[in-house]
Amino acid sequence: MNVLLIGGGGREHALAWALSASPLLDTLYCAPGNAGIADVAQCVDLKVDDHEAVVTFCKDKAIDLVVVGPEVPLVAGLTDTLTAAGIKCFGPSAAAAQLEGSKGFTKDLCRAIGIPTAAYARFDSADDAKAYAAQQPVPIVVKADGLAAGKGVIIAQTQAEALSAIDSLFTGNASGAEVVIEEFLTGEEASFFALVDGEHVLALATAQDHKRVGEGDQGPNTGGMGAYSPAPVMTDELITRTMDEIIKPTVAEMARRGTPFKGVLFAGLMITDEGPKLIEYNVRFGDPEAQVLMPRLTSDLLPALIASADGVLDRFDLRWHDTVALTVVLAANGYPGTPEKGSEIKGIDAASAIDGVTVFHAGTARDDTGRILANGGRVLNVTAVGKTVREAHDRAYEAVSCIDWPGGFCRSDIGWRALARETSDTEA
Repeated sequence: MNVLLIGGGGREHALAWALSASPLLDTLYCAPGNAGIADVAQCVDLKVDDHEAVVTFCKDKAIDLVVVGPEVPLVAGLTDTLTAAGIKCFGPSAAAAQLEGSKGFTKDLCRAIGIPTAAYARFDSADDAKAYAAQQPVPIVVKADGLAAGKGVIIAQTQAEALSAIDSLFTGNASGAEVVIEEFLTGEEASFFALVDGEHVLALATAQDHKRVGEGDQGPNTGGMGAYSPAPVMTDELITRTMDEIIKPTVAEMARRGTPFKGVLFAGLMITDEGPKLIEYNVRFGDPEAQVLMPRLTSDLLPALIASADGVLDRFDLRWHDTVALTVVLAANGYPGTPEKGSEIKGIDAASAIDGVTVFHAGTARDDTGRILANGGRVLNVTAVGKTVREAHDRAYEAVSCIDWPGGFCRSDIGWRALARETSDTEA
């Protein structure tokens, strides 16, 4: 069958890498793709925001399934347009994608059906938001209601920081037309993924990412500087509670409202003393979490996505390697601000030659001479698998050391929580 993958980041390279191994696949196209995706798919110059152009391409190329990677086209209703044209698509409708497209929508849904989450209030006025924030204890969390590429969340440590955050989200930022202010939750974060077909839910592997740009999880939030899977904090008991208290009630409520969710539901969790609480939903695979989920997946990804689109997940299952995967994100200097583009990256082949290592491209481009150039904020994802966290960690950083790129940087402590837990368990 012919598949069109929408997107061009590290998540899409991981998905393309997994899809390309399916015996069901004839041709894999990717729009727009990147320099790494071009090794496993035909990259096409297709304007994804022109929905009719996507429909025309799908008909011309006899596309059997469209897999939408990023959140923006999902919130914009690409799935709705494709479905109306009779083209099968993996991803939620625009109505269901509100779970990521509007934090206020999701918080209201949580309140309506009793899903455990942080206390909150939503505002469309900066003055009202500031008045509310001034009465709340700090730290406090200020969020843009809409999509903000992982950078619309500010954890304010002081009242002054909270007021400044409110101003920044309302000024010159369309996604800040409304803000959500939440209580600060204490605990350990984890990422939980499930395939959903509108009614049935199939839990996937867990992961943990590093959102902050700096060592020790310091500095501003980013789209993610690294991740590992599985997340040791997610015990069998917590996985069951997450499914029963958060995921399944959400899926049932969306169906009851007439906006059934189909696709992958990504719950960002805080594991508190009281149990798992929902921080936010995403309606697509995580980035960089997909880069550690796909190398651990034993089963064929393609039929799983088809089963989700077709509503038959109740007759489906997936198997996973009993290994650890860890990815280190290499970002361009200047990120998460304005990244420096155009610098040459060398040594990717040497890094990829290390046993257990796969380098997923994110913001890369290939010039006319074949050089790989930085073309975004997060540029490469150096991923390694191993029997233990330590083995995966050491392989990943050995591979990072092979990459010659003065124009980029990475964190040196990806997986530090899991390493500490693994060391503690070994000593015990």
